[in-house]
Amino acid sequence: MRIIHTSDWHVGRSLHGADLSAAHAQFFDFLCELVDQEQPDALLVAGDIFDRAIAPVEAVALVDDALARLCARTRVLLTPGNHDSAGRLAFGQGLLTERLVMRARVTDVGRAVALPNGAGQVGALIYPLPYLEPDWARLQLAGSDPQAASEDRRQAADDAGTGALARSHAAVLQAAHRRIAAAHARQLATHPHWAGLPVVVSAHAFVVGGRTSDSERDIRVGGVDFAPLEALSPATGWAPDYLALGHLHRPQWVGPARPPGGQLARYSGSPLAFSFSEWQDTKSVSLVELGERGGAVRLTAVPTPVWRRLAVLRGPLAELLSPAHAAHRSAFVSVEVTDAARPRELVGRVREVFPHALVVRHAPPALPTPQAASSVAPGPGRDPVQVVAGFLAEVGGRPATTVELAEVRASYEAVR
Repeated sequence: MRIIHTSDWHVGRSLHGADLSAAHAQFFDFLCELVDQEQPDALLVAGDIFDRAIAPVEAVALVDDALARLCARTRVLLTPGNHDSAGRLAFGQGLLTERLVMRARVTDVGRAVALPNGAGQVGALIYPLPYLEPDWARLQLAGSDPQAASEDRRQAADDAGTGALARSHAAVLQAAHRRIAAAHARQLATHPHWAGLPVVVSAHAFVVGGRTSDSERDIRVGGVDFAPLEALSPATGWAPDYLALGHLHRPQWVGPARPPGGQLARYSGSPLAFSFSEWQDTKSVSLVELGERGGAVRLTAVPTPVWRRLAVLRGPLAELLSPAHAAHRSAFVSVEVTDAARPRELVGRVREVFPHALVVRHAPPALPTPQAASSVAPGPGRDPVQVVAGFLAEVGGRPATTVELAEVRASYEAVR
């Protein structure tokens, strides 16, 4: 069985004000071509389809068109992430065809997608998890499955005795894992010939050990924004063959290797860079090949197209504007200018050379440690202009210029 795993599209997002609609459109063209080429049995999207709960109309239209094209080629399985509105994405869920499967409600936890293979027989079982916000998911998960509720209640941490789970990401993910394990056991009791089928779980969560970037939204609850990998894939007991993760934007494996299949938990990462902290990352989608239950998982990271490169430049202005950096003139750039004094017309001069400069900062070298404040404090008989000059020299790390002193003198004379 072959699955393309992707996540964190964040359609509707901008990069420091720059519209990324064309970049998303290019990605969807690429994804359709990849599906045509690889003929996967399904496309699995692990959350954050949109960047906002109430997405702009243009973003909705872009995703609508992309899903129509993708569903004409393969089955698409969607779950909401923390940026999405699960309630809005779940609209019409019961009317969707087998080509587009949505799992957006807590009541969907444990509902398997029996994925057919090329021969029309069930070839894999997929358990998609929506993003589980602890504040509300802990109440629903504690009582949604009578067969697992007793164990959840034993682990509950609600002093009021309501039977709710602890208010943490770990608690709700562990409860979800128990429901999936129980549901899978029921599936095999009904369909014993499915025992050898590979199992995939998808989730949108921050798993311990994952490397973050600057573009993920904080999901901290009670001061904690992560959960251990064991919440979804314990070292002993029931575990999937592949854990398809979303939320972190860097493509990466997490967790230790587990024989015979090796590592099983993977963040596909976002298809686009959404912050300059990702400028050196190679964005990709994951092509996953599954064998029998408990067997090895083969994965190929397929790089996504780069609509416009990102670059981070730092140095004196004269050096940055020199031909040495000509290769970055068509890129989105973040520029830090390190001249001791802020150059005049800094932003305009940078954008003459780098028209797509999105961030321009003056970052002078570290200044000397200031002396006692009394050395620049005003006092009887002290010329206020000289006090300002002393302040500039001590805090600014350089003497005031004649022009600056003249401006200070004129301002002082105007208000005295």
